[in-house]
Amino acid sequence: MKKTLLFCYLLLSTCGLINAQDINFNADWKFYNQEAEGAEKPKYNDSSWRKLSLPHDWAIEGPFDVKYNARAGGLPFHGTGWYRKHFTMDSKNKGKVVTLEFEGAMYDAYVWVNGTLVGNRPYGYIGFEFDISEHLKYDGSDNTIAVRLRPQDLSSRWYPGAGLYRSVWLKIDNPIHVGQWGTYITTPTVTKEIAVVQNETTVVNKNNKEVVVNVKQEYESPEGKIVATVDENITVKPNATAVSQLYTKIENPKRWDTENPHLYKTITTITENGEVVDVFYSKIGLRTISYTTEGFFLNGKKVRFNGVCLHHDNGSLGSAVYKRADERKLQIMKSMGVNAIRTSHNPPSREFLEACDELGLLVQDEAFDVWKMEKVPNGYNVFFEEWAETDLKDMIRRDRNHPSIVMWSIGNEIIEQKDAKNGWKVAKQLNTYCKEIDPTRPTSAGFNNYPGPYKNNMAQQVDIAGVNYKPSSYKTLIDTYSNLPLYGSETSSCTSSRGVYHLPIKKYKTHESLHVTSYDLIGPPWAYPPDIEFHFQEQNPNIMGEFIWTGFDYLGEPTPYGGKDNSTNGYWNADWPSHSSYFGAVDLAGFPKDRFFLYQSHWTTKPMIHLLPHWNWKGMEGKEIPVYCYTNCDEAELFVNGKSMGRKVKGKDLTELKVNFLRYEPKTFASKYRLSWNVPYKAGNIKVIGYKNGKQVLEKQINTAGKPAKISLKVDRKEINANGEDLAYVTVRIEDKNGNLCPNADNLVHFTVKGAGELLAVDNGNQISLESFQANHRKAFSGMCLAIIKSSKKPGKITLTAKSKGLKSAQIFTISK
Repeated sequence: MKKTLLFCYLLLSTCGLINAQDINFNADWKFYNQEAEGAEKPKYNDSSWRKLSLPHDWAIEGPFDVKYNARAGGLPFHGTGWYRKHFTMDSKNKGKVVTLEFEGAMYDAYVWVNGTLVGNRPYGYIGFEFDISEHLKYDGSDNTIAVRLRPQDLSSRWYPGAGLYRSVWLKIDNPIHVGQWGTYITTPTVTKEIAVVQNETTVVNKNNKEVVVNVKQEYESPEGKIVATVDENITVKPNATAVSQLYTKIENPKRWDTENPHLYKTITTITENGEVVDVFYSKIGLRTISYTTEGFFLNGKKVRFNGVCLHHDNGSLGSAVYKRADERKLQIMKSMGVNAIRTSHNPPSREFLEACDELGLLVQDEAFDVWKMEKVPNGYNVFFEEWAETDLKDMIRRDRNHPSIVMWSIGNEIIEQKDAKNGWKVAKQLNTYCKEIDPTRPTSAGFNNYPGPYKNNMAQQVDIAGVNYKPSSYKTLIDTYSNLPLYGSETSSCTSSRGVYHLPIKKYKTHESLHVTSYDLIGPPWAYPPDIEFHFQEQNPNIMGEFIWTGFDYLGEPTPYGGKDNSTNGYWNADWPSHSSYFGAVDLAGFPKDRFFLYQSHWTTKPMIHLLPHWNWKGMEGKEIPVYCYTNCDEAELFVNGKSMGRKVKGKDLTELKVNFLRYEPKTFASKYRLSWNVPYKAGNIKVIGYKNGKQVLEKQINTAGKPAKISLKVDRKEINANGEDLAYVTVRIEDKNGNLCPNADNLVHFTVKGAGELLAVDNGNQISLESFQANHRKAFSGMCLAIIKSSKKPGKITLTAKSKGLKSAQIFTISK
């Protein structure tokens, strides 16, 4: 058996990858961010090009500039970028099958090997591979890969990133091997007593003769024990493929669910004449899913989607894929009470789905934001006719072994909703493609043009219809289309800036500060506070749940500033420097906004309580300050400087919210989901006590902060892996001498890192900051900022020092090992 233990550690993944001869090809590339005539040729002189390792997003390096579209983050994601890599091949690999796999290249990638064009792939969000065996030199001399990317301006409605932003692999296989994404594993039966696991494995034969091979499937439990083995012999014709179809039974299975995401490993071994020719690993979860008009069921238990939509960027890291960045993002979401993710509006990375599998998050895997009819001139509509079938099927082939994925989405708010004659036909065809590759999961799409797609026979082409921003229409839809399962595929679209409060509370479109109040009521014309979605979900219990827009802020689309959604040829720079989203319950740096706790109070049961706003209102003495409490306790009592402002009962004492959104007549909403008091301001403190069953269970206090005096640091993990790609996130707070957060502080903090790591990026969640994400300094925003450390490949201690003029500095340590 040909194994390299190093690669086994790196490559055992939930998507059913990679045998022992797959080589991570991320190191030692050269990059040039301009046109370079002749750069595809082997003898091209690239000695002056920049040296780097992948993943790499050239656009996140900036700079921000008003000449770039704020709708796409105000960053230089378009233009031409070249990547080149030199390597040698041992003669022992001659006669083997060598493929080059890109997990994602943004976008319109052209790939040359030793001067020969081996292929093109336009869509930047889906992986692809090319067989380069016949183009290589196996005599120890230089081989050259050249990749040209040409992202276009006005090709995306948000920040897409640019470059080779996901991993690249060199795969060396025997002529007989498991094909790309070559296992399809399903669980037709899963109960407490027994699981039936079906495994269809595609075996490739690149020989000129027919072969008989043995295919063996072993199943390893979460504890690492082999619990089932099955095998069969199959015949594979010359230069053809054949599919092995095997099933087995696993007794007393540990089922995968949102609370206990147990994962089994499958080991597929191919032998010819008793010799092992390939080994292929997958991770799977044993679970069942079903949908009816009464809801979604996981392992027979009804589960509502407490879901969020997430774009693929990770703030200051841009689109470059680091598993820890996705893992952290998802852990933060799970702590909010989230159990489901919508990958808006494109296929996510492998690492993202692995993290969802491991954390027990349900996923709607979405393919497209656009079909044939454009939203922006150079969007995916340019490629749709030629590439949609390939891209959609490849997404499903790549992702279908992930237990986290519970539905496929074929589109988001597609313009064809308005095309009564032909729109439904496109939906029907895309639905057919999905069913060809994976009939075990339902299809869906996000529809916003109510009631058009329902009347136009488009919503009927998918198994489950997603409803965007129409909570007051749920009952009408249920009554009219009684056989069509429904859920809120995008909800709320409330906007806010972390730690910013505008008084008096009023409903406005935009604010001169270019920020948005965190009293959680402001949004674009279609938007509404989360409370309203909570209300209509409760009124319609057969709605399967919701996916809020959005869980995290993201780069680009700075609504309510800059422009109009879906505006063709639109530059969103009218409110520059506003250039990133306000929609998130969590800001770009990963710091929760107040709205995070409103969702947490509704979606979790462990007692929690949250209080807002801050209590630094110099010049407002004696004037009334609205104080809100978000809690899942039965009652809460507010104290101002020790004096009780009254005890209130959740569900009985209501908070009136000002609202104004489409298809909803009332201009106010009496919310049972928030408790509130209006109290005159006086410096000191406010405190809230939460009660369950009449007993005090927890409290929260906010003090009036003094002058900024010191920096406080907190790292998310004390130990990280010395693999050159693991990350440690350091939260930076500006505090007064007593340790209180200074909520208005904007001190400039300088960072130095020493030891076995480096400073990768900085952030603060400020949607109008034009500071570089890759600088060694950052201003605080609402008293906080962030530093991200990346490990080196050598173990050791990493020290981060943070300094700011006039403040006591701070150090923090983590270990890379």
